[in-house]
Amino acid sequence: METRTLYRPVGPNELKKIEESGWTMFPPRLLQQPIFYPVLNEEYAIQIARDWNVPASGSGYVTKFEVNAEYLSKFERQVVGDDVHEELWVPTEELEEFNSNIVGLIEVTKEFN
Repeated sequence: METRTLYRPVGPNELKKIEESGWTMFPPRLLQQPIFYPVLNEEYAIQIARDWNVPASGSGYVTKFEVNAEYLSKFERQVVGDDVHEELWVPTEELEEFNSNIVGLIEVTKEFN
């Protein structure tokens, strides 16, 4: 199976829930969060973790994980700023299916305080 590497910037609360899952899934979204957005490159994930998560919650983390590439092909790449600001928009109601297509474990690659 072909996989694609994705990244997800998270704060300490989301990281704790990922750890509680055994590093295998992302937690459900909050009611006011209609999409789950993994990002396509580490540079963008670093920007969010460092510049948004740290001020909002005191720390930020970059997670890295592999997802079944065939499954991901149904999501269109979204550019939300500069060319490096690439992400996928996964509707909240599809997060469980997204999680079932993660291959291997979610790992932390960077930490910011």
